[in-house]
Amino acid sequence: MGRILETERTYLRELTLDDYDDLCEILQDKEIMYAYEHAFSDAEVQGWLDKQRERYKRDGFGLWAVIDKETERFIGQVGLTLQLVEGQEELEIGYLIKRKYWHRGFATEAAVACREYAFNLLKRDRVVSIIRDNNYASQRVAIRVGMKIEKMFVKRYYNMDMPHYVYAINKNTLGSE
Repeated sequence: MGRILETERTYLRELTLDDYDDLCEILQDKEIMYAYEHAFSDAEVQGWLDKQRERYKRDGFGLWAVIDKETERFIGQVGLTLQLVEGQEELEIGYLIKRKYWHRGFATEAAVACREYAFNLLKRDRVVSIIRDNNYASQRVAIRVGMKIEKMFVKRYYNMDMPHYVYAINKNTLGSE
């Protein structure tokens, strides 16, 4: 499987069917998935994996497997997805890392690489991260990527209204602060 992006410590590649068990370790961990208000069922994990693979075909990108170069272990998923925010399509950087790899900077490192990919390869002028209001760890990653809160909106998910922040960065403001 080819490398899409490379960072100092990781590389990102497309998810494959063989990644199902690793995705279960993330998506079925209640602590990781607290912002979603539930851990995923086996069927929901398979649906998530299928959706990423559909995105690769349709959009040319999606959430990618993050692989530790040193160990060749799957440590999470980070990537780019198209999301609707109040009727507006946005290019989002998303990230979910296995709990045993938290607090090591992997999410930030991979998210910065995705930001650069969006700006330089996809020629996008803007990227966002859509983050639940209670997901402080993901908010800190967005800030380290250079994003700032642009607005809040309410997203209906799992029969609940969930406040989310839109963190955003524009290519022309990158490094201008």
